[in-house]
Amino acid sequence: MAHADIGGAMIDAPVLDILAREKSNSLSNREWKFRLKGYGYAIKDVAGAQVVTKLPQGIELGVLPASFH
Repeated sequence: MAHADIGGAMIDAPVLDILAREKSNSLSNREWKFRLKGYGYAIKDVAGAQVVTKLPQGIELGVLPASFH
């Protein structure tokens, strides 16, 4: 499967709000990623960057901001 060149694509604010809220409610990164699947999102590593994707198609939404690391 080919990966799109997302460059500096920005993730929508409502999606970032969900990501931040679920990260603050999670005890670990593993739990956070599991909780995101319930909302239809996933985090994958691409060329050293973490990319937010929409499930189940795997559509890349953008690079996760540094504040989430």
